[in-house]
Amino acid sequence: MKRKLLASTIGMALITGSSAFAAGVTDAMIENDAKSTNDVLSWGMGQQGQRFSPLTKVNTGNVAKLVPAWSFSFGGEKQRGQESQPLIHNGKMFVTASYSRIYAMDSKSGKKLWKYEHRLPDGIMPCCDVINRGAALYDNLVIFATLDAQIVALNQDTGAVVWKEKIDDYAAGYSASAAPLIAGGLLLTGVSGGEFGVIGRVEARDPKTGKMVWIRPVVEGHMGYKYENGKQVENGISGTTNKTWPGDLWKSGGATTWLGGTYDPSTGLAYFGTGNPAPWNSHLRPGDNLFSTSTVAIDIKSGKIAWHYQRTPNDGWDYDGVNEFITFDMNGKRMGAAADRNGFFYVNDAKTGKLENAFPFVNKITWATGIDLKTGRPNYVPENRPGDPTKGPDGKKGNVVFSAPSFLGGKNQMPMAYSPKTGLFYVPANEWGMEIWNEPVTYKKGAAYLGAGFTIKPLNDDYIGAMRAVDPKSGKIVWELKNNAPLWGGVLATAGDLVFYGVPEGYLKAVDAKSGKELWQFQTGSGIVAPPVTWEEGGEQYVAVVSGWGGAVPLWGGEVAKKVNFLEQGGSVWVFKLAK
Repeated sequence: MKRKLLASTIGMALITGSSAFAAGVTDAMIENDAKSTNDVLSWGMGQQGQRFSPLTKVNTGNVAKLVPAWSFSFGGEKQRGQESQPLIHNGKMFVTASYSRIYAMDSKSGKKLWKYEHRLPDGIMPCCDVINRGAALYDNLVIFATLDAQIVALNQDTGAVVWKEKIDDYAAGYSASAAPLIAGGLLLTGVSGGEFGVIGRVEARDPKTGKMVWIRPVVEGHMGYKYENGKQVENGISGTTNKTWPGDLWKSGGATTWLGGTYDPSTGLAYFGTGNPAPWNSHLRPGDNLFSTSTVAIDIKSGKIAWHYQRTPNDGWDYDGVNEFITFDMNGKRMGAAADRNGFFYVNDAKTGKLENAFPFVNKITWATGIDLKTGRPNYVPENRPGDPTKGPDGKKGNVVFSAPSFLGGKNQMPMAYSPKTGLFYVPANEWGMEIWNEPVTYKKGAAYLGAGFTIKPLNDDYIGAMRAVDPKSGKIVWELKNNAPLWGGVLATAGDLVFYGVPEGYLKAVDAKSGKELWQFQTGSGIVAPPVTWEEGGEQYVAVVSGWGGAVPLWGGEVAKKVNFLEQGGSVWVFKLAK
């Protein structure tokens, strides 16, 4: 009888792909992700988001011998932008793709194991291409968000749907494209849709079931909730109603958490960046407009905001503030760093949010002359704020100003990397500006809520992108490598003294982390707008990146988009290892 029960259990495990006899991904494994080398379990290659690997088998002395191990095409006609970071566990690679697809492949051979294609309704409204930035692993689940604002958990072995939950109403402008974050046994997700006047927030769920644990809005005036015994319980208002928002504008305030978050177990805080306040026309909403364009630190146990730091109060340029907050050690303290779209690099105390340092990481900034380190506030240049349309000659268009950086940012979604070995951050920066003006606008559910017009323009003839090694202590740029097209993919640093990154021209590059000297490159066939990863398997070190041109630049880039319209779209994963 015991033998029959055992055989039956084993058979059921094989059929369902359950984790009855295979160890699933645990909280301890996720917390150790940055140190482990045989897998990649989280977006950022560790909850802190440093994107640093301790692997040294591929190094400055032999990286020139990297060759393709395999390549996998996403297939079909759904090319568009591919911004996903692969995850690797138990001999499998999990990669999301455009149009809310996800694939599982054998990580050594590239053989497709399964594919899940989410059925998207008509009328989805993603602002910045039909991209997806990655998934999360927990137990025997792979979990990702969709363009119609749902979250789906699949069996890692079979691709079968285990649970599916609705985040919000896509018809109101909500969407989701960030990789979820696992922190302290919770699944944390944000929302997209700031250009539609939705409300930014962070949600915590039980990753095994999808059931809600707490919700924290990041627009001041909205109530947070926690869930006890299946009941929704009020958990305190975020901020103070109308303190930094006039009238009813906080009810459609934007501030979406569209890039996802990081987490530091030493502080117990999850760090989410918040996007632009809505609408773009800042003259309609005098005040700081909390908690937009900020890093918001949330206590994951209580679901309450522990601290916030706002980088562009009363944002009038769509600078957002979603850029990843990477925690690291400096001067014996736990710090966090962010390279903001507004052109400044910030270093904050990770426990308290106190500003420790701020400096430019791009060459031209027109909206502010600097950051006051005592108050933490920018020193604005008032005449470089787009004008009030009600004071224009016809009441329909405000004064046009030229602003730098453009709203596409000194750094946008593409994540930077930090090397504890060099003490440097590796920042994919862009030098561009924009003509921008304000226009009258009123909120309408599901409609674009901008109140502004713009044209993106390059600042230099010879380059837009620049990979920069930045010293967070001194604020100095240690080295830079210029690139003709904008940089729109992420960065990987390794203990082999290497920095890997891709460019829209199609090359994956490896450069010396200390000097910036280019050591290797490979043409992937389409533009790279995704972050590379590395791991070890079977005694060999692998490097992987997703290739497929797209994202916001060709859609919103104005004169810059025209400059790079020769770039071809694609959709594939490339994996490399050293030639034997």
